[in-house]
Amino acid sequence: MIDRVPPFALVLGGVTSVQVGAAIARTMFDDLGPAGTSLLRIFFAALVLVLVFRPDPRRYSWNELRYAVAFGLALGFMNLTFYLGLDRLDLGVAVTIEFVGPLAVAVFGSRRRLDLVWAALAAVGIVLLANPGGSDSVDTLGLVFVLIAGGCWAAYILIAQRAGRIFPGSEGVAMAMVVAVLIPLVPGIAEAGSSLLDPALLAMGAAVGLLSSAIPYSLETEALRRIPANVFGVLMSMEPAVAALAGFVVLGQDLGLREIVAIGFVVAASAGVSIATPPEA
Repeated sequence: MIDRVPPFALVLGGVTSVQVGAAIARTMFDDLGPAGTSLLRIFFAALVLVLVFRPDPRRYSWNELRYAVAFGLALGFMNLTFYLGLDRLDLGVAVTIEFVGPLAVAVFGSRRRLDLVWAALAAVGIVLLANPGGSDSVDTLGLVFVLIAGGCWAAYILIAQRAGRIFPGSEGVAMAMVVAVLIPLVPGIAEAGSSLLDPALLAMGAAVGLLSSAIPYSLETEALRRIPANVFGVLMSMEPAVAALAGFVVLGQDLGLREIVAIGFVVAASAGVSIATPPEA
């Protein structure tokens, strides 16, 4: 049945699922804190992936498994630092700033001079969002956390390229997610304590895990089977805009004209880089 769904709808569904999951996760911060919420999200995502793909680490050498470990560390730190930043920033702003990670990978991997223009446009967007020295400038620590998350996203992309050639199907992602649980484990337990056992919060954590990992991964993987990577990149450029919409609808977070223009700059830059990327990349 999913074969009949257009690739555009699959990517949009995956992007929407991720951002709705992030918005729901933000509502859990008062009870669990960002670290506790990160722990539940990654735990349930790992549980679903292990049950579905049943990876067997014994089939691989340590030289191969180290890529799964590095993959998992990047995933774990990316999620934890993003949630720490999201605790201090609006969802649309946080996702837009984090987007500099994959954008940097695309720009530095390109030899096109035009991509430097797109990078400059994205930089202008980030500066507009940060509004340094302004009365409504973004929280500095939140900005730092999200920039770290963007760096982890870039590392995740680079490691995933290698891991994807070693592990068949989704075994590498499943093993990596198990490793990722270790990153928020101690801070998550320290921050949330016994609240991690609350049935209602556990149910919300499971929903966030599904919305943020299992569902979008399945939809986006199916879309990539049918469209070139550069087209997929253009469609994924909608993510900051969808995040801003999810923040408005679910969390009631309004954005001013400056933030909307800044997000538009980053979306345009990401789409521009993707359009210039060869289809086989």
